[in-house]
Amino acid sequence: MKTYEAGTYDVIVVGAGHAGVEAGLASARMGAKTLMLTISLEGVAFMPCNPSVGGPAKGVVVREIDALGGEMGHNIDKTYIQMRMLNTRKGPAVRALRAQADKQLYQREMKKTIEETENLTLRQGMVDHLVVEDGICQGVVVATGATYRAKSVVLTTGVYLKGKIIIGELQYESGPNNMQASVKLSDHLKELGFDIVRFKTGTPPRVNGRTVDYSKTEIQPGDDAPLAFSYDTTEFIKDQIPCWLTYTNLNTHKIIQEKSGSITDLLRSNCRYRSKILSVY
Repeated sequence: MKTYEAGTYDVIVVGAGHAGVEAGLASARMGAKTLMLTISLEGVAFMPCNPSVGGPAKGVVVREIDALGGEMGHNIDKTYIQMRMLNTRKGPAVRALRAQADKQLYQREMKKTIEETENLTLRQGMVDHLVVEDGICQGVVVATGATYRAKSVVLTTGVYLKGKIIIGELQYESGPNNMQASVKLSDHLKELGFDIVRFKTGTPPRVNGRTVDYSKTEIQPGDDAPLAFSYDTTEFIKDQIPCWLTYTNLNTHKIIQEKSGSITDLLRSNCRYRSKILSVY
């Protein structure tokens, strides 16, 4: 493919998910001329799995990001539909703040922040190769042949890197929510000598709320007390949407037991979120 020079930056960030957004904003806010490349401008800060922020362990990370000047805490405080402190019946060491996000609004607000940040350029492009000269990464090449040069390149590709969708016994190459997967970059990194491993994430099913019999569920409202992830937040959302709890039963276990044989191999793979029930079978 014919390549051409498309620009020079101090820092290039590949990917615009949670990690990419924070890396790009941190770089630009420190005065570095920064380019953020994403497969799709519609996928900036996309929350394809569970649209929530915080919880045990991750809630601590969000607060640490906020303390270091990051954006996630600010953004979720503007876009949540429910905020709740978990494990309040237990000691303070295991209590954790969790917010359910309006994921479309979360995306829009984060993209707006990026677009309004000085020194930060957001562009759509699929990175296929790194520019490596004398053992030093000096830029990236996107699918169109455009070559961007930089002193530093940060890879935050997430599950797009040679991603695969698995729905029961159906498997196909894709990024989250049927977006493009980054295949060539994965192969290129392997050629450069990097060990590539795969992690499986478990995505909860989407249910049409109009089809749910809420009389058989248990309501879990948000907290009335003003809660926030960012120490800068002074305004709080009062109108919250409740969550609804359901429980498994013998029929649930029967279905899982009948289907567990077809996914045994998946359970043996590296798995970020492994179903406890499924693991039993």
